[in-house]
Parts: sequence; structure tokens; C-alpha cells
Amino acid sequence: METYHNEAKIGEIAKTVLMPGDPLRAKYMAETYLERPILFNTVRGMLGYTGSYKGKPVSVMGSGMGIPSIGIYSHELYSHYNVDNIIRIGTAGAYDETLDIYDLLMIQDAFSDSTYARCQSGFAGNIIPASQGLCRKLRASAESLNVPMKEGRIHSSDVIYYNRSKDEVPYWIQVRDQYGCLAVDMESFALFHNAAVFGRQAACLLTISDQKVTMKHATPEEREKRFTAMMEVALNIL
Repeated sequence: METYHNEAKIGEIAKTVLMPGDPLRAKYMAETYLERPILFNTVRGMLGYTGSYKGKPVSVMGSGMGIPSIGIYSHELYSHYNVDNIIRIGTAGAYDETLDIYDLLMIQDAFSDSTYARCQSGFAGNIIPASQGLCRKLRASAESLNVPMKEGRIHSSDVIYYNRSKDEVPYWIQVRDQYGCLAVDMESFALFHNAAVFGRQAACLLTISDQKVTMKHATPEEREKRFTAMMEVALNIL
């Protein structure tokens, strides 16, 4: 039985789901890496596929942008479709100058000033860890593939475009210095929270697409062709 946002039937989604933000990246992953991918969702254009990788079942599905969007989709995957593991594979903007464009970052925990967790379940904190079991598997996967990977805290923000006083210290610098965040995304916090609520597993691999300190940016063409390492590291844990 489907939900309002997902037309898949029970059993059509694998126990492990990889979630890029962009549904077209999910399509690319399915067509590039999966054996016999089957499209299970087209509702609102949020494409989802199930296939196999080296004989192991796996699904890939877009999450959309932002905490509310991944909050909906991950909640339904855990609660309705009984998914065990979700690995977010997306992009991030670096707050730390030691991170360069295309670096791979595995998230240890997520800080957010979002009200999502408080409204959703009454959680009063602002930092939520990733699932250490999945993180260990991703670390081992990266090592086996000889893919360099850094680790640290992410800032999961509700806002991309800030309009603050020019005299004020930029907000991202305040967050970086106070909470030790290496980079920013818009989804990890909600994913980790939902996993904790349902007693499931969640992890996050991010490719640096923008550098806030040096102002370097990946082009759309580069984003399409250079972000495959995180996909291969995630798939390799199967």
C-alpha cells in the first residue's frame, strides 16, 4: 500500500536505501550502477528505483532539498516500508579551509538550529549523531576502495540565502566557530533524527561542491561527472 508521497507497494523497496537530494541523481545511479533497476515511484517527480548491486538488493530514491523534504521521505521509508538503513549521498558547502572541492566527507553528527526534531518528537537537543555501525562500514568501504575520506560535524541549515547586517560576523562563521562544523548541508539532521526515533540506521556521505572560505565552486557539469566516489563507497558496503 502506497503513501501520499510514495506509490511503491510493500516489498518493492530494499532494506537499504541510498538517498541523493536530486531525484535525477537517483536516476543516474540506478541506470549506471544497478542491475535490473525497477522504477517504484514517480509521485511529485521524486524518483525511486530498486535493483541489485553485485547481487545484493538496494534502492535509490531522491529526498528533495531541505529538512522538511527528507523528513517526510525518510519517515515513510522507516515507518511504512520498514527500511533498515538510509545513507544520504549529497553535496555540502565547506566551512573549513582544509576541505577542498570534491573532497569526500562522512558525517559523524549533525548540528541544526531547526525546530524539526522538537516539533516532531519533543527532542530538545540540537546535535544528533549518525549511526556508528553504518559509519564503520562506510569507513571500511572507503579504505578498501582507496578513496580518501574525511570525517566531522555538519551544520544542517534551513537557510541558503541569508540577509543580515553587513557589519555582523557571517552566521556560518559563528556556527563553525561555536559548534565545530566543517561544512553545511540541509538534510542530515532530520535523517539522523528519524533514524533515532524508529531505532534504525542512518549515515551521510557528502561531496564538497562549494568552499565558503576560498569561494571555489563546482560547475553543474563537474557536479554531474565528479561526484561518483561517494556513490561507489556507499554501494560497496552491500
